[in-house]
Parts: sequence; C-alpha cells; structure tokens
Amino acid sequence: MSTPAGGTASWTCTCRYNPVGRSPTFVYFHGGGWVTGSKDQVALEVLPYLAMGLAVVNVDYRLAQAAPAPAAAEDCRCALRWVFRHAEQYGLDPARIVAGGQSAGGHLALLTAMAPAAAGLDRLCPGNEELGVAAVVNFFGIADVGDVLVGEHARDFTTGWFMGVKPPERDALARTLSPINYVRPHGPAVITVHGDADPVVPVEHAHRLARALDAAGVPNKLIIVRGGKHGDFGGNDMVRSMRAVRQFLIKQRILRPTP
Repeated sequence: MSTPAGGTASWTCTCRYNPVGRSPTFVYFHGGGWVTGSKDQVALEVLPYLAMGLAVVNVDYRLAQAAPAPAAAEDCRCALRWVFRHAEQYGLDPARIVAGGQSAGGHLALLTAMAPAAAGLDRLCPGNEELGVAAVVNFFGIADVGDVLVGEHARDFTTGWFMGVKPPERDALARTLSPINYVRPHGPAVITVHGDADPVVPVEHAHRLARALDAAGVPNKLIIVRGGKHGDFGGNDMVRSMRAVRQFLIKQRILRPTP
C-alpha cells in the first residue's frame, strides 16, 4: 500500500508470480461519482481481471468531501506513477498496463491513461517516468465532465465534486478533466461498455468517445447493452461484455491467447 505526500489516496497491488516474465497489469479505479465509494467495496469486481491473468492494482483516491476536483484525478495519476516506479519490484510489465473502472471510475481510467503531462494533473507526484497506458476498459464512464456539470444532464455528484469552484475556473477545469479532449493518434486503445438506457451517464458519451477515437485512428470497441441501465446489466450481458473485454485485450497483445 502507498499514500502520496499530503493526500489520502492509497492502492494495493494484488500481484502473482509469473514464471514466464512480467505480468500485464490492470489498474482499477472505483466508481461513486467522485463523492462515494472505496477500493474495498469493489474488491470483488477485480476478480475477472485476475482470472484473465492480469495483476491488479486497486486504487483509492480522495473523495469530494475530503478535497474537490481535481484531487481525485491527481491521486489516480499518482497511482499510475507508483505502478511504473514499482514495476520491477512486483514483476509488472510497463508495456502492458491497462486502466479501467466503472462510472466515475471509468472516467478516471480514461483521464489517467489519456491526459498528457501538460494537463497539470501530476503536481502531487513529480517524476520523469513515461506514463504510457496500453489500453482502457471503460464501463459507462463520463467522457465529457462539462456535460454532467451544467445543463440538462447536470448531476448532483458532479456539482458536489466541483464544490467551491466558480466560473470561469469551473468551466476550464471541467475541460481539463474531460477525457474526450485528450483523444489523439497513437493514444491507448479503448473498449467501452455502456447501457443504452443509462439514466445517470448518457449513452451519447460512449458514442461521442467512439467517434473521436475512430477519427484519430485509435483502436477501440463500443459495446452497447440493450436496455442496460447504469451498471444494472443482466448476467448474460455481463458475461458477454467480459468476454469481449478479454478478446479486446488479446487483440491488443496485452493478454496472450489460451486454449
């Protein structure tokens, strides 16, 4: 477990000995709208990734009541830097790092993987490691923070995360924290799973992200769960989604095919 100076973020590494080399690694961020949740509450959600053969780093970050935006995003970038700094110690493969999460966790996975150093989210954990993420597993994550901060799609949890941040700084910060603004050629591959009846994060976030990735030539896959709400997927839908995730990671050469 590690905690950055001045913060309350922490992360645990569930690592296994790999006799044939370093392990591909899944860095998991919990959901909860940036205002609730913890890594302990989602511990079972990482089991499918362990079963795929990935080592897992399960991340906590400061919630809104402890520190408003952009604290959660900064903590997640620190967690990613920790992975790279300790890759040799834990037998992790820095060329096969995958970020993932659900809802706000999906947003943080996208942002952590895609944001450049120029975004300014690394100030709590300076270093010179190249934070290259190979892929993102995005379950119904927020792609455009501004869309759920103001307007018809505004959500209480987003305004809670931005508590005390006023315009125009609020609007500029929302742009900084929006993964869709960091889509670029040669960025990390992305697989997105989103329900078309999601009442919390509009499914258009998934469609907009996919279109932007296509335009940039970034490998991506979009899975729309028919009738799926905000993570309220049927068992068969979830099984199919996880199979698609595994096949996507195999296609990106992060996982190796197994019989």
